Amino acid sequence: MRLLGTITPDRPLLVVAVQEEAVYLDDSLPVLLTGMGKINAAASLATVLARGDLPAEIVNLGTAGALRPGWSGTHQVAQVIQHDIDTPVLKALSGRVYGAPITVSETAGPTLATGDLFVSDPEARDRLAERADLVDMEGYALATVAQRAGVPIRLIKHVSDEANEGAARTWRESVDSCAKILAEWVRTELL
Repeated sequence: MRLLGTITPDRPLLVVAVQEEAVYLDDSLPVLLTGMGKINAAASLATVLARGDLPAEIVNLGTAGALRPGWSGTHQVAQVIQHDIDTPVLKALSGRVYGAPITVSETAGPTLATGDLFVSDPEARDRLAERADLVDMEGYALATVAQRAGVPIRLIKHVSDEANEGAARTWRESVDSCAKILAEWVRTELL
C-alpha cells in the first residue's frame, strides 16, 4: 500500500492496484496504490479512510478482462459482483447473504466480476460471462469498503485482455497503453 498525496474532502481519491496502471497519473489528485487482489484492495482503502478526512469520492482506475467478444475501451461499471464466493452455500449455512451484487452507478454500464483469480482459462471466462461483462481483482472489495464508509465510488475499467489463455501476456503488453488511456480519462473527467 502506498498513498501519494493528501486526501481532502473536496477532491476524489484515485485508487489503483499497481504502479503500472498509475504511471501516467500526475500529482494533481491523491493516488492510493493497493496491490493486487481483494484483500490488498480492501485493507489499503479501509486503512487510509480510517486515518482522517474522507475524499469527495473514490475513483477506482484499472484494467479488466473482457468476458465476451467485442468488449474494448474504457467503461464505467454499473454493478459489481464477487465471483469467487459461494453465496448460495453460505446462505444455506448461515441464513445470510454474503457477496450480494453492488450497484455502483445508476447509469447503464457493464457488470464487473471481481475475484482473486487472474482469469486466463476460456472455460472460467465463459462461466463468468453468464453473469458479467468484465473481470478484475479489486472492484468488489473497493466498492464494499466505500459503501461501508459512506463514500461514493466509481469503477472505471479499461479492457486490457480477453480473459483467455493469452491474457497474462496480453496484459503485460497492453498495461502501458491502458495506463495512458486511464490517465487521459482522469484529465478529461476529473480535472
